[in-house]
Amino acid sequence: MKAKPFLIAAVSVLAFMSCQQSGPKDFLLGSDQCDNCKMTITDIKYGTELITEKGKVYKFDDISCMNMYEVSNPDKAKNAKTYVIDFPTDQFLEKKNATLIEGGNIKSPMGGNTQAFKNKADAEKAAAKLGATLTK
Repeated sequence: MKAKPFLIAAVSVLAFMSCQQSGPKDFLLGSDQCDNCKMTITDIKYGTELITEKGKVYKFDDISCMNMYEVSNPDKAKNAKTYVIDFPTDQFLEKKNATLIEGGNIKSPMGGNTQAFKNKADAEKAAAKLGATLTK
């Protein structure tokens, strides 16, 4: 009968772990640091995340920081999922599904000067307004 409490505890832990959110994690603005440049993340609109195949989350303050991190850490970037923030809604979306605009009057934390959009029409409108270029 002593195995029963252990079994109940083990099942409880497994149930709790299976409820953990997979995917991007919320930013703690003013507290989280960029895993590339080590600056404090203060503007969610330019935040990005890389989630490794094993589920480790790396946070960045700029799309350019995530891009540099991927190049310098190919072992972690291999098969990783990358997320950007949809500029109008502040919601995560996979980078592969985003339309990116770059340059013009965009001023991002590390000078990557890139914004991400879920909706291509929104990206085109913003690019025209900011003098930016669609890059993807």
